[in-house]
Amino acid sequence: MVLFDILGQRWSLRILWELRQGPLTFRALRDACDGASPTVLNTRLKALRQLGLVDLGPDGYLRTADGNDLGKQLADLDRWANEWADRSEPESPQQS
Repeated sequence: MVLFDILGQRWSLRILWELRQGPLTFRALRDACDGASPTVLNTRLKALRQLGLVDLGPDGYLRTADGNDLGKQLADLDRWANEWADRSEPESPQQS
């Protein structure tokens, strides 16, 4: 439940998403997150670091092995959600 609580907070998933290609400095990550406030970004990074999903390396913040594994799981969930949404969309009424 701790993981879901953290991931449910604004910017947490976005941070993981933006770090998918490799490390980003704090400033680059903030820009990638559409200018999230520094306070909120710091708070989310701290929480993600405590969970072992993100770390701070010499080139900036990066996903850990667990963070990368979670990213793969979330990609699978995203695929499922998109397929479910396509099946769940009500059919449009036929025009007369």
